[in-house]
Amino acid sequence: MDLPLPEITPLVRPWWDGLQQGVLRYLSCACGHRWLPASPECAHCLRGDRWHWADASGQATVVSWVVYHTAYHPAFKDRLPYNVAIVELAEGPRMVTNLLVPLERIRIGMPVRLKTEAVQGLAVARFEACAAPPGLSAA
Repeated sequence: MDLPLPEITPLVRPWWDGLQQGVLRYLSCACGHRWLPASPECAHCLRGDRWHWADASGQATVVSWVVYHTAYHPAFKDRLPYNVAIVELAEGPRMVTNLLVPLERIRIGMPVRLKTEAVQGLAVARFEACAAPPGLSAA
């Protein structure tokens, strides 16, 4: 069974186009606020006319995760168990993703980096483990 696919609207098209090119993007406002997922107004200043898409470095840190052992949609049945994680990009925004890491190795604070994967012809953002920056120990 195919996975449910997102609706690609004009608002989110730069996100998906970036992923096709291997680039992760986030929204950045003139007021300094940065965010994901896409929304037409800045949650900080409430303006909708001062933001732009910016390219992220692809570096992030694991904030939290959960492992699913039950498929709540039939398309995920053959993927069990699988993880859903929140990562914080080096630039600040947080996002929901999957980690391409053995479940027993996932740790809060773990440094990860973007790895796009094709799913039904669409590039999606996933993250793999990477070496810790100087001064931090790798999990």
